[in-house]
Amino acid sequence: MDPIIDAKQVSGLTSIPTGTLRYWASIHEGPASFKLGRRRVYRKSVVLTWLAEQESQSA
Repeated sequence: MDPIIDAKQVSGLTSIPTGTLRYWASIHEGPASFKLGRRRVYRKSVVLTWLAEQESQSA
């Protein structure tokens, strides 16, 4: 099972402020997210894949 995490947990993994994550979601940037009720959430595997892509693009 792929855990679902919230913006605060993504921020903890990436050191990206939650405000930036909210902004990116509004312009369809950053790791893919979706609404679960009123909350914006992320699949942990998607966030980790996005991080790996960012790392490979900057190398």
